This record gives sequence, structure tokens and C-alpha cells, in this order.
Amino acid sequence: ARLRPYQETGYAWLKYMGSIGFGACIADDMGLGKTVQVLAYLEKMREEKKNAKVLLVVPASLLANWKKESEKFAPEIDINILHGRPAAELNQNLKKEKAFLTVTTYGMISRLEALKDTIWDCIILDEAQAIKNPVTKQTREIKGLKGKMKIAMTGTPIENDLTNLWSLFDFLNKGMLGSSGEFKAFCRTLGDSPDGYARLKSIVAPFMLRRVKTDKNIISDLPEKIEKIDYTELSKKQTVLYRKTVKELEEKIETLSGIERRGTVLATIMKLKQICNHPDQYLGQKEFSAADSGKFGMLREICETVHEKRERVLVFTQFKEIAQPLADYMEEIFGVKGYVLHGGTPVSKRGEIVEAFQGEKYVPFIVLSVKAGGTGLNLTNANHVIHFDRWWNPAVENQATDRAFRIGQKKDVMVHKLVCSSTIEEKIDAIIESKKELAENVIGSGGENWITEMSNKELMSILKLG
Repeated sequence: ARLRPYQETGYAWLKYMGSIGFGACIADDMGLGKTVQVLAYLEKMREEKKNAKVLLVVPASLLANWKKESEKFAPEIDINILHGRPAAELNQNLKKEKAFLTVTTYGMISRLEALKDTIWDCIILDEAQAIKNPVTKQTREIKGLKGKMKIAMTGTPIENDLTNLWSLFDFLNKGMLGSSGEFKAFCRTLGDSPDGYARLKSIVAPFMLRRVKTDKNIISDLPEKIEKIDYTELSKKQTVLYRKTVKELEEKIETLSGIERRGTVLATIMKLKQICNHPDQYLGQKEFSAADSGKFGMLREICETVHEKRERVLVFTQFKEIAQPLADYMEEIFGVKGYVLHGGTPVSKRGEIVEAFQGEKYVPFIVLSVKAGGTGLNLTNANHVIHFDRWWNPAVENQATDRAFRIGQKKDVMVHKLVCSSTIEEKIDAIIESKKELAENVIGSGGENWITEMSNKELMSILKLG
């Protein structure tokens, strides 16, 4: 492979950061080639440093991707993958094996005690937003590993709030942003002056390389991404269930407070999202008649156009239980089977799905859960992306979209976001759009939790049908 100019810059920057002893966050937009830049750095380390040992931690869904990419771009690198066998066997394997690159998953870290006994020349975290929450056991285990150089790879260094950024830097360069309490106190002062967030940016910028695909100075040959909100009406059945659910909350909420109120609000939001998707999802039924859901009608409209052009589409949902009914419905539209990929899909099967979808044979669609399919996968044979339901976090939605909008994409990418008119979906979308610049720059919208902090009056105004 020949590195693009901005990728050469990234490789040189990683080398420089390693030489002066600082951890580095490569935070390029999804699809700009973070993997190939890191592999170039590792290949140089392998050449220059005899017996070097590198640890790479990835989500399980990316094991096959890293294996293929390293075989393609850096075939001299020998890899030891620690996954898919009993922990005792893997611990023994690690003590004997002398591979340059050891690859494991976030889920295996706490079970592989032998990892903690090694001083690694470099520790790399792919999809490093996995350590965004500083108090989880997984994050603490990873921060307990010993490494001379540390690299975090993430397209979303701030996914929900600034605590994510602190946790990332606590791994990369411990102490640089102070303790968690000191950093929170510092963040409270940022809104007091126009240059508040600029101060924070100036502190972290030297340790974070961030390039975006929309910058034509970075990459001029990537097609356009066109985003569109597709509004759809609720069916009669959806309307009845929606009103009933809101009424039940309105009666309960006056007597609730604290954690009980928050829990009830979140549960209701989840029910309303399910009703907006399809009444049968909410009711736990299996029929999924297209006539009962406005979104199913809109999905048919979009997919019939995709079918006519013999193009391919990715459909994202946050609900595992509706993935298969969506795939069954789309099979009717296309007359051909597609795939379903969610948290329950085995790692080996994920690799097969990606390979088949990226192959010559026409596979028209994949239905993916946002969590399982929203990171790392390269699915550039699709040039349509549909967000069947909304995550209400721009960073997470963009990350999912970037399965298709990345290097290797030859066509313009059409992104459809399905929204039920007059419902909570339309009202939350309006709120996010109004705050999008702030969300993308620093804050992020943090899932649904912020909605629970609204007053009863504000809450009912966004939940009730407009």
C-alpha cells in the first residue's frame, strides 16, 4: 500500500510521539485509515527494535478485520490472537508465545492475568471509546496494564461528555488532566468565557491527531454524504398505543421523584421508540404486518429504489429483537436474502458476513444493531444507510454511517433517518439539530439520560403527540 499524504503525516506523528515518550490519540474520522497508519508505525517498530512486544485490544467484532489488514499491509508482523479458547489455556499460551503483536478483546482483559505481567513496548486500544467510563471494571483493568508507549484509536474521542476525554487521557498520559475531581472542577469554568473550550482544546491538541473527511484538503476523492430526515405518520394502531403509554406516564409521574422517576421516564421512552418502530415490537408479537407501521412503509419506498438500481443498503436499529423481522420484510422487497448482524452474532460469522457483502455476488442488505455494527466494519459496497430508529447521539449515529462512508467508497452515500411525525422522535430530533454544533465540538448528547432531567411540564410536551 502507498500511504496517502495525510496518512504519512499520521505515521510520522505516531513515531515522534513514541520517541518523546508521550501517549497519542489518533482520532481521525471513521474511514480515513487509522488502522493502516498504526500498522505502518508497528512495522517500523518491528524493523528497528528486536524482541519488541505490542498489545492490541479491540472489540470482538474487529478481530478478523485486524488479521486481514495486517496480512495485507504488514505481512512480516507475526500475530498471536488471544480469543475463543479457555482463559487458562490462553494465559499459558501468552507465557510461551513470543509474537511481536498480541491481539485480544476488551472482554478478555480481566481474564488474562498474564497480560499484566508483561511490560509492553506499546499498548494500542482500537475503538478506545470502550474506556470512556472511568469507573467500570473494564476501564480499570486496561489502565492497570504496563506500557512504554500508548495509542488510542477512536473516531469519537468525546461520545457523551467531557468525562470520556478525561478517561482517555488518564490512560494515555496519566495525570496530564489532573484527577477526575480536578478535571470536573476545571470543566465547570469553561462556559464562563468565550475562549473556555478553546483553552481545553489547546491542552489536548498536541496529543490528539484529528482529521475529518469533509475537509477537502485532507481527502478530495471521497464522494459526498447526503443526509435526509424521512418523516412518516403513525398507523392507527401505533397512535392508540402511543397515546395510552403517554397517558399512563402522565398519571404516574406526579407521585415519583429521584431514581424512581428517572427509571420510569427511561422505560417509557423505550416503549415509545418501540411503538414508533412497530406495534408488534412493543407488544412482543411476531406478525409484523407492514400496514401497522409507518416506518415499514417508508422502508419499502426507499428499498424499492435501491433494488431498482441494484445497489446495497445498511439498516441500523438499536433493538436486537426487531433485526430479524426487518430482514424478513426486506427479503420480500428484494427477493434475495440479506444478513443480520448484532451482539449475538459469533465473531467468525461477522467476518463471513462482511466478506460476502463486500464480494461480487449481489447481497442487497445487512440489518445491524448500532452497538455491534456501529464500529470498525468496512462495508463500502453499500451506498445507502437507513437509521430505522434513532440513537439520539450524533457521534454514535455518524460512527454507524461511516461503515459505508469511508475510503474505498466510490459513490455518494445517501443517509436516511426515519422519524415519526409529531412524536417524541420529531421533537428530540429538533432539539439535537439545534445543539448539533456544540454536541459535535465538545458535549455530545449522551443517549436519553438528559431527557429525564426535564421538568414534568417539559417532559409531557415532548412526549405527547403534537
